[in-house]
Parts: sequence; structure tokens; C-alpha cells
Amino acid sequence: MPTILVVGATRGLGASLANAYAYAPNNTVLATARSSDPPANTENLTYIPSIDIATPDASKNLLNHLHKNSISHIDTVIITAGYFATESLKEPSFEAQEKMYRTCTIGPTILVTALANASDTLLDSKSKVVFVSSESGSITLRHESEGGGNYGHHASKSALNMCAKLLSLDLKERGVAVAVVHPGFMRTEMTKNVGFDKFWDDGGAVTPNVAAKSLMEWISIFGISKTGQYWAPRGAADIGTAEPVLGPKDTLPTPLQLPW
Repeated sequence: MPTILVVGATRGLGASLANAYAYAPNNTVLATARSSDPPANTENLTYIPSIDIATPDASKNLLNHLHKNSISHIDTVIITAGYFATESLKEPSFEAQEKMYRTCTIGPTILVTALANASDTLLDSKSKVVFVSSESGSITLRHESEGGGNYGHHASKSALNMCAKLLSLDLKERGVAVAVVHPGFMRTEMTKNVGFDKFWDDGGAVTPNVAAKSLMEWISIFGISKTGQYWAPRGAADIGTAEPVLGPKDTLPTPLQLPW
């Protein structure tokens, strides 16, 4: 029975992934929640409470749960947890940037290193680690047509991309496949809260359920041959800077490997 760990699984893409994986009766799904009172467990979906990836205790709390429940191997780890705050040249925010780095970069990196160091079997040659990033983390795709601003959002994703690349090098000899993905522009509370709902229609935003389906299909074919790479499972359709940087969207493949 495959064991799937979804980190950040109470809303948005994480919730959609956890529920979709749990729909298959042979899967064992572990889903983390920041809250101490997460949704009720189902037959093969177990919520792990009080896992705030932006805090130093997240890894310890997660490993305690795995140990208590005799979880000795994880087939797929998907880290979806994120935080998005907008900034501009005139309104930067030290506090917001710090929270974005802790949530989007530091926490995910420390958590995976903790899993890797916990035992030789928890992550092994049958394991896949997928970091949910964004095309916003691609330096190559940043173009004058988009403009600047949102420093912490873009830079924390770029930093996550770098950490994922380095982890792929550290874990390659063990056979653990590591990738970073842009799951697509989504109609979520996160994008709505920063006012990006005004771009949903023109930007081709999809629901988390649709994005989850595409990502799961990609993960099913992802393996060690693609470790250390950066992919958009849904292609370039929702990447606004794809055409001025990479060329006409109708000539780009789906899935699309993204430039760093």
C-alpha cells in the first residue's frame, strides 16, 4: 500500500491532493494540519495536527507521529504549504518576507532533511519528494511585461527551487527523486486574499481539484531520471510571461520543463 504524505493539507491544493489520493482504497494518506483540531480522519486518510511548517518544531512533531504510528517508509512526499503577501517598491515588508521564507523555503527544506536523516528506509529508492513552488520562482521568466514587486513571494520560491535542487543532489545516491513544480494558477483563498482573483479568468486559473489531478498524473510518471528538475505539469497556458520569454504557447509542450 503506497504511503503519501501531503504537507499543508487542510485547504486549497493540499486538501484536494489528500482527498484525491485517499479516494484510491490502496493508498495510505497522511495529511498535515497547522490546527490542533483538523478535519476528521477517514478510513485511509489521517490528519496529523499541529504541524506548522514555519516553526522549528514541525519536523520533530511530524517524526513523533510517524514513529508512534510505525510509519517506516513514505512513497511520496508533497509539500504544498505556502504563504503569499503582496509588496511593492513603496510598500516592502520585512515581516511578510520573513514569514514567506520561513513557510515557503526554510520549513520545507528542514522537514525533508529531517525525514531523510530519520532512517535509511523512510525515504529510499522508491520515494519521491515534490515541492510545490511556482513559476514565479523562475528568474528567467521574470519579464518587463510583468514588472517588479512582490519580492518575498518571488524570491522565496526561487530559494525553494535552489534548496530542492541541492536536496536532489544529496539524495540522488539513495535513489530519492526530488522535483519542484508549478502546479498552475489556482482559484484559491490565497490568490483571492491578495487580489489576484481579478486575474482568474484572463489568466486561466483552475480549481485546486483540477490542478491536483494534473499534478498527480505527472507525479505518477516522475522518477529518478527527472530528479532535480523544475516542471509545470499543466504547461505554459497560465504563465503570463511564457510567450515573451519562451515563445508562442501553442509551440510549448505539456508538461513543460521550466527554466530556473
